[in-house]
Amino acid sequence: MKQSDITALSDEQLCSACSDRNGAMEELLRRHEKLVRRCARSYFLAGADGDDLIQEGMIGLLHAVTHFDPKREASFRTFATACIRHRLISAVRSAGSAKHLPLNDALPLHTFSLDAPPDEGNPPPTLQSPEELLIGREEFAEFQRRLSGVLTPLEQQTLELYLEGLSYLEIAQFLHKSTKSVDNAVQRIRHKIARLQPPASTAKPFANII
Repeated sequence: MKQSDITALSDEQLCSACSDRNGAMEELLRRHEKLVRRCARSYFLAGADGDDLIQEGMIGLLHAVTHFDPKREASFRTFATACIRHRLISAVRSAGSAKHLPLNDALPLHTFSLDAPPDEGNPPPTLQSPEELLIGREEFAEFQRRLSGVLTPLEQQTLELYLEGLSYLEIAQFLHKSTKSVDNAVQRIRHKIARLQPPASTAKPFANII
């Protein structure tokens, strides 16, 4: 296939042609390199530089190229974005980055932004002491252990991707499921979280995880 013919193909057509070793894969990687760089700018990898993050993002893009299913409802770009972000977040977590904390520390138990305007009619949030934050994290770690014991593999994967900020459509593409299956999994997760809440608790500290 001529180079001019390759560049004229859509992303989805290129994915279908990748198995023929005709330059389609190289064209897809070249075409979406800017997407990788754009995604990588949102993350910080401890002990590494920007090129390391771009390399991780390219691995995610390669995964998208080799695993994209054109029969699914989303575009290749949507699937590629999900794969790139998932790879970057996994790399950041593995490195123990302080900017993007692991799941146990990243959930908004009591978080707020100093840049955000205060809510009208509501008092500003109270700053927690290090001791209070530590207790909150320990409580959540115990809650997460109990939750993991009742989630199915699909529900666990869905929860992790949801907490990473992926949309239902992106999660569906990444897991090769329908958006309805993802929505059903999220609803089951919510019910299980509600059942795990202490019955005497009025604060329900983990009710808004998902």
